[in-house]
Amino acid sequence: METSARAEFSRGARDGLPIMLGYFAVSFTLGIAARNAGLSAFQAGLASFLLNASAGEYAAFSAMAAGAGYLDAAFMVLVANARYLLMSFALSQKLAPTTPVWKRLLVGYDVTDEIFALAISQSGFVAPAYIFGAMSVAIPGWAVGTYLGVAVGNLLTPGLLSALSVGLYGMFLAVILPPARKDKKLLALILVSMALSYAVRALPGLSFLSDNMKTIVLTVGISLLAAVFFPIREAKA
Repeated sequence: METSARAEFSRGARDGLPIMLGYFAVSFTLGIAARNAGLSAFQAGLASFLLNASAGEYAAFSAMAAGAGYLDAAFMVLVANARYLLMSFALSQKLAPTTPVWKRLLVGYDVTDEIFALAISQSGFVAPAYIFGAMSVAIPGWAVGTYLGVAVGNLLTPGLLSALSVGLYGMFLAVILPPARKDKKLLALILVSMALSYAVRALPGLSFLSDNMKTIVLTVGISLLAAVFFPIREAKA
């Protein structure tokens, strides 16, 4: 690994530590869901290592617990993770045009909400090594937390599990608030996004939409408005 790539990897691993801690805490509850679906600690940990997505894994474990077939479970995971397609499209624009396909595919392996927010907040093009560094600590945190959730999760009280779940939201705020303090337009978009997210969840007329579909609609709609009202002018060569 070249010196610059090694430095970016180390910086990504350092910035990914809060994500790892949040994942470790939240995945305890995921482990309990896996245990209720009949998975062993090893199976649950391996599932989290290969599919690092909370909503998708909950959908898969719920399908397993209900006795659904493989195709049904796969379709539920696809729907639950559909928003990551939008994030991948956006993140692809943050990679330099010369980035090899195999690096793009490896980045796509772990496009989660938190890693996406961390990568997209970097100025200019983001080095794949930076994302790989964040992934190197985030993925083990999620997998080990799920493993322990199966092994010892039932020893924790519901109140403690609920408290651990809040930690991930605090970590996510720590990722988006620093750049928002520097950019008033970004701060306004974050506040609008929060208000619309609450409104969409509270309005009874939209109850037929799944949470994942609501996220997709809001992401596309708010991104479109931001592009129209706050376009980013490309520098002329």
